[in-house]
Amino acid sequence: MDRREIAALLACIGRLDPRTIRTDQGETGDQLAQWHALLGDVPPTTPHGWDALVAARQHIRTSPYPILPADIARPWESYRRDRLARHSDPTPSADPDDQAAWTAELVGTRHAVATGTAQPAQARAITTGRDGVNPRLKARLREIGSCIPPATRSALAPYRPARAAREAAVAQGKADALSVPCGWCLAQPGEPCRRRRIGPDGGARGIAPCAAHPSRLELATTQQAEQVQQPAVA
Repeated sequence: MDRREIAALLACIGRLDPRTIRTDQGETGDQLAQWHALLGDVPPTTPHGWDALVAARQHIRTSPYPILPADIARPWESYRRDRLARHSDPTPSADPDDQAAWTAELVGTRHAVATGTAQPAQARAITTGRDGVNPRLKARLREIGSCIPPATRSALAPYRPARAAREAAVAQGKADALSVPCGWCLAQPGEPCRRRRIGPDGGARGIAPCAAHPSRLELATTQQAEQVQQPAVA
């Protein structure tokens, strides 16, 4: 706020709380200089929810003490922090090889969000939550077959030997044992089997992961055969 805007704010506050009115010309000048020094970087309003007069009115309505510049500066800082906390930096349009331009665009976007001239950019979710996947994402996955490109999958194979062996088995037409639960170690679909041990209390415990148990592989093979035969029966 410039000195003119500070003077207008003080005039409005004076009508709401006469205790803030200064009648002496020297005191009026000192009050205006003090408020401008402390609130010069606080805007009177922003396009997205900030209004210094609203903050002043809230203080006057809820506090028995005369208003001070800090009673407007504190809500302003809370407003800035809240907006930045809800902001996720979008990818800058600048050339990523131009570090200065890339950084400047990020800083400029954050400043615009913090000062209320731009809305926070929310991170876009690719799913609708635990209840299901976004229909557009499901259609895209059906189109390309996987969210991981084949070249990337091959590069990751040495670091995911169990996953790679599972995918190789499926590619050869074999059953995917991890697609069904294991009745022996009670592993859920997608989880590896674990060695089942009997603890001191007599209860079964599964600790170390291991290859799929024969009963689980048999169940997966049976279900695969049934799925293959189902269209012929229909």
